[in-house]
Amino acid sequence: MLRTFVTAIVLLLSWTHSMAAAQSISEYLILQDIGIYKIDKPEKHLPGEPPSGGPRTYDSMGESGIDHFPDHVDKNYEVMYFGGDANSSPTVQVTQHAGSYSDKWLLHEVDIDFRNFYGIPGKSYAVVPIDGNYVLEFGSAGWDYRWISGNKVIKIDYHDAQMTKPEPLEVVKAYLAKHPSTIPAMTLTQLRSADNKTLWIKDEIDRRLWLCDKWAAHFAAGKTDQKTALEEIIKSMIVFLNYRQKYFNLNADSEKDIIAGYQSVNDSANIAKKLTEYKTWWAAHKTDSITLP
Repeated sequence: MLRTFVTAIVLLLSWTHSMAAAQSISEYLILQDIGIYKIDKPEKHLPGEPPSGGPRTYDSMGESGIDHFPDHVDKNYEVMYFGGDANSSPTVQVTQHAGSYSDKWLLHEVDIDFRNFYGIPGKSYAVVPIDGNYVLEFGSAGWDYRWISGNKVIKIDYHDAQMTKPEPLEVVKAYLAKHPSTIPAMTLTQLRSADNKTLWIKDEIDRRLWLCDKWAAHFAAGKTDQKTALEEIIKSMIVFLNYRQKYFNLNADSEKDIIAGYQSVNDSANIAKKLTEYKTWWAAHKTDSITLP
């Protein structure tokens, strides 16, 4: 009798946990077919083996497919929809960010992949209006759609090497209805304007110097080791120096040699002095005009 009671309690708790997990997933993913697009469902395997396929969730420390400071845990929700041989089979990923201070760069970071190393939008990159929302769109062997909805990042992409299959706009529109875009209205002309490019480039310089400060504070708080912190700080310093050389005509070679020397002997004190020097220079030149390619 006791064994039967305990078994019933375990089954009830398991069912309650499964229901709670399903409800959580349904807040982010559409757990049904969307028109002709059939949702991927879990496939059962041998007894004792977990099922594969279907909706899944996983945690990540800030990165979630974008260049993001890992000061918090993001929750990712992902599923594929099958369109059949004649149609695309898009994968949807919804990432819930924690709303931490680093999320202030979220929109900037979401479109980094659609720009070249120096912040210039790619030829296949556009901001398109869909059902009153604005979506980042990039076409290359398929299409990649991205937008933010508050502190959520929505990414829908699929592979089509020949670019002959119809875009899965039915899926995109369904997710826009569930997670409306908070990207400000923008035309393609505005995206490719000198003013917009200049703003993004200067924001990237701001962000890189901000990242240096964040990694230094991360190390000081005992949240990472010195080697990792210095590697990340130097990485962002090099981006800063490359941008300064590209847009402000200051040669970066000697500065790169200096900070590489500091890094090789873990000289965090002189790296900190260099960071202060770079931040002081940027404060004096941030409003300067730049020459775009």
